[in-house]
Amino acid sequence: MKTFSSYKIKDLVLKNRVVMPPMCMNMAEDGHPTDFHYIHYGNAALGEIGLIIVEATGVTPEGRILERDLGIWKDDQIPGHRKIVELSKKYGSHIGVQLGHAGRKCGISSLTTLAPSAIAFNEDYKLPKEMDLEDIKRIVEAFKAAAVRSLEAGYELIELHGAHGYLIHEFLSPLSNHRTDAYGGSTESRVRFLKEVTKAVKSVLPENFPLILRVSAADYVEGGIDIEEMVRIIHLVKEDFDMIHVSSGGLHVDQKINVYPGYQVKFSEILKKECGVQTITVGMITEVDQVEEILQNDRADLVALGRVLLRDPFVLIKEGRGHVTPLFAYKRGFHVDWAHRK
Repeated sequence: MKTFSSYKIKDLVLKNRVVMPPMCMNMAEDGHPTDFHYIHYGNAALGEIGLIIVEATGVTPEGRILERDLGIWKDDQIPGHRKIVELSKKYGSHIGVQLGHAGRKCGISSLTTLAPSAIAFNEDYKLPKEMDLEDIKRIVEAFKAAAVRSLEAGYELIELHGAHGYLIHEFLSPLSNHRTDAYGGSTESRVRFLKEVTKAVKSVLPENFPLILRVSAADYVEGGIDIEEMVRIIHLVKEDFDMIHVSSGGLHVDQKINVYPGYQVKFSEILKKECGVQTITVGMITEVDQVEEILQNDRADLVALGRVLLRDPFVLIKEGRGHVTPLFAYKRGFHVDWAHRK
């Protein structure tokens, strides 16, 4: 099966094509990993997942989505991350970290929320401060410093979070970016912040260190990003990244998403074909047979399993040995009030 074949990203050789995508666990303490994280990611490694990408990790305190999200904005957070890396590598998985900034979707009321434009996500979120040039410079430098700490922790790959309505995505989408300066307006201008972050991060990475970009390929709202616009965006940035991790949505409360098994695979397939990039696909992929079909038809290069690995991190081992225990799927939580979750 192609699912169990190796795959190379720069000098990183994965033992199979399955990825644990970043999923926020909300179990950190002041950004520090806890025993929960060691067990969570250690189990994924024991389950022989080819690549683990650690959940969205804030590059600044206000870069967290919620108060108990992971962070890597200060040096004393490095040892906890290093322990995650050591456990994962001990059991044969490769591991990277997703660096991000929540932007206007920061749900920590005591902190100043930042965004490209002063447009709140919805009525339950604070009106964000429109970032001035000093704010932009500070956040770009924060991504750079976070990349340095990620290297010190031993991570083997970095993913920039440009999806799901967070800061980089907010700059990319005309729905959330109403700026009239060099960072807003045309596609090229809306990509500027991402390109500055990318340049800063790459300046501290070793030459063959893999860098991935996660994107939302569609906003599902008129006037927002659609797949045609995302093709234009990827053409502008693809030389800077080794893979594109293709998701969708998350930017606007009025999004209308038709969710079905593998509903985002089509976006990965289009970006592979139109932009000539390597991709990771994700979204309602729950069976290894689905993974195999996607890979055999060249719709993606790697396939991420999310909720299925939360239910059973050993599903890949069981499938490889021919005995899978049926599990009831979680219901998707579309109406959870994450902003006020304790």
